[in-house]
Amino acid sequence: MTASLRTMSCRLRTVGHRRAGTGLAVIMVVVALVSLPVHAAPVAVRFPEGVIHGFLLVRSLVGEIIGQGEMTQVVKEGDLVESQLVFRFKDGSLHDEKVAFSQQRIFTLTSYRLVQRGPSFPDQLDVSIDRGTAQYTVRSQAGAQGKEEVLSGQVDLPKDVYNGMLITVSKNLQKGVDETVSMLAFTPAPQVVNVQLRTVDEQPIHIGDLSSTAMHYAFNPQIGMIGELLGKVTGKLPTQFHYDCWILVDAAPSFVKFEGPLQLMGPIVRIELASPRLPAQPEDEKISSK
Repeated sequence: MTASLRTMSCRLRTVGHRRAGTGLAVIMVVVALVSLPVHAAPVAVRFPEGVIHGFLLVRSLVGEIIGQGEMTQVVKEGDLVESQLVFRFKDGSLHDEKVAFSQQRIFTLTSYRLVQRGPSFPDQLDVSIDRGTAQYTVRSQAGAQGKEEVLSGQVDLPKDVYNGMLITVSKNLQKGVDETVSMLAFTPAPQVVNVQLRTVDEQPIHIGDLSSTAMHYAFNPQIGMIGELLGKVTGKLPTQFHYDCWILVDAAPSFVKFEGPLQLMGPIVRIELASPRLPAQPEDEKISSK
């Protein structure tokens, strides 16, 4: 299965005391206040996306399964691809992310929506952007009891904005080549943040009894002064400002694993593929007991 985990957004708001808001993910939405002047460009299509229906597990860093995910993707008329990633957590939380993009020569995001709600997310978030109308809407709420804030307006999306598409574009990079792309961040007004897709190394993986190799990527938001700012606002910094992803790099690149927070100040989770299986039949149980 190929996956298209999403990315990251974070915002700052005032609720009693100033505090840091949310982000990602694959996801993920990371939002920063200041970005460094790094060149970013659209990513060329080397492996066009197609129809996908995949299943995922969300684990804590100690390996406990805390949620399950499902990804569906279809190709519409022309070259438009519509993809949806849903995570449902054991504590009742929901991560629902939808992205539509074209893939004619280069990948171009056309619309995006992210909903995060429940106790797994410090902030409740509903973000949507549309390239055709240039319209964006941000609905946010600090915790379950906070007052909902709504902001909307228009924004001109650069060609290389890839909210919800970092894994998709990473699969299309030349092997071993780093790239810098953009994310739309909300602070709460939309701002463009550069994200470096950096190759780390190749690592061995096992597929049943077979062995292969996966490329380890680090997604590094170019957040400039945000580290110092977050330290002042919250009194602490997130444990990391990058997100790790492993992709099987061969004739048909595919997603292997993602590790990082689904919100900037949220816990780090691991997202892996899951394989559907049929329930054991009585005859199978008899054979296994012999």
